Amino acid sequence: MPRKTTTTSEIKPSQSRRILLAGGAGFLGSHLAERFVREGHEVICVDNLQTGRLGNIAPLMSEPRFSFLRHDVTQPLAVDGPIDEVWNLACPASPPLYQRDPLHTFRTCVLGTSHLVELAREKSARLLQASTSEVYGDPEVPVQDESYRGAVNTWGPRACYDEGKRAAETVLYEYERLGVEVRVARIFNTYGPRMSPEDGRVVSNLICQALSGEVMTLYGDGSQTRSFCYVDDLVEGLVRLMASDARGPVNLGNPGEFAVKELAMMVRELTGATADLVFRPLPQDDPRQRRPDIRRAGELLGWEPKIALREGLMSTIAHFREEIAGSERKGAKLA
Repeated sequence: MPRKTTTTSEIKPSQSRRILLAGGAGFLGSHLAERFVREGHEVICVDNLQTGRLGNIAPLMSEPRFSFLRHDVTQPLAVDGPIDEVWNLACPASPPLYQRDPLHTFRTCVLGTSHLVELAREKSARLLQASTSEVYGDPEVPVQDESYRGAVNTWGPRACYDEGKRAAETVLYEYERLGVEVRVARIFNTYGPRMSPEDGRVVSNLICQALSGEVMTLYGDGSQTRSFCYVDDLVEGLVRLMASDARGPVNLGNPGEFAVKELAMMVRELTGATADLVFRPLPQDDPRQRRPDIRRAGELLGWEPKIALREGLMSTIAHFREEIAGSERKGAKLA
C-alpha cells in the first residue's frame, strides 16, 4: 500500500497533533514541549536524562496532554497509537558533555536517528532532525551556507559529535528516498533560559563565572567568532521548518557575528562583574568562526531572528542568577 503523504496544508497550528519529542527534557526540547502543550497538542517526551533535566519539564508534568518516558534512543522505541510528528533532539550538544562518553554520543546520533526515523516510517509521521553547524567543522569560508561541505576532522575529540551528526543526515537522506518526510535543521549556537550551569558552552560558562565572582575563561586569544541565536527565535524557526515543504538541510541561527572576547565583555558589563579575563589554550578543532547564511530559511520559512544579543543575554543572566541562588539555598540547608 502506498505510504500516505501529509502535505504542509494538512499540518496547521490549529489542529491538535500527537508529537513525540526525543530529548524533550533538554534545553531546546523543553521549550518546544512547552509551546506544543500550550497550543493544545499531545506531547510524548522521551529522554534518558543524560543531560536533560526533570526541572525543565516539571511545570508540564501535571498537564493531561503531556507524558514523560525515560528511554535511551540508542535502543529501539515502540509507541502505541498514532504519531503525527517525531522531533529528534536527543543528543548532548556541548563538547564537555558529548565527550564524556564519545561512543554513546556517536551511537545516539546514528542509531538513535535510525530508530526514530524507523518509528516515523511506521507511523507515517514527519520527522525533524536537530542537526548542527558542527557539520561544517572548522570552516574555511567566512559565512556557511547549506551547500558548504565543511572542513572536518574524523580523527579528533569532536568527531564523535560532528561526524555522528553528519552520518545522521546521511541516514535521513536515504530514508527520504524511501518516502519518509524529513526536515533537517542545522542549528547554530543557541542560548537562553534553561541552559544548564554545567553545560560547558561559552555563554553559560561566562555568565556563571561572572555571577560567581570567578575569573572568566577564554580560549585562544578570544578572537574566534560565534553567532548567538536566542532560544525563542530558534524555536520559531524549528516550528516553521517542520510545517514547511523544505527539502534538504536548512541553517537556523543568528547571522550576527561576535568575537568571543566581545561576548565576554558584554557579559561582564550586564552582570556588573569585575572579574578578570583569563586565556587558556584553544581546544583541538575548536572552530575559528561561525556565521550562518540564513537566506534559505528566509526564502522557505519567512523566518529571521528578532532578538538582539544584549536583550537575550539579559534574560539568560536572570535565569542563571536564579539557578545559582537556588543552589546556594540548597547548599545552606544541607550545611
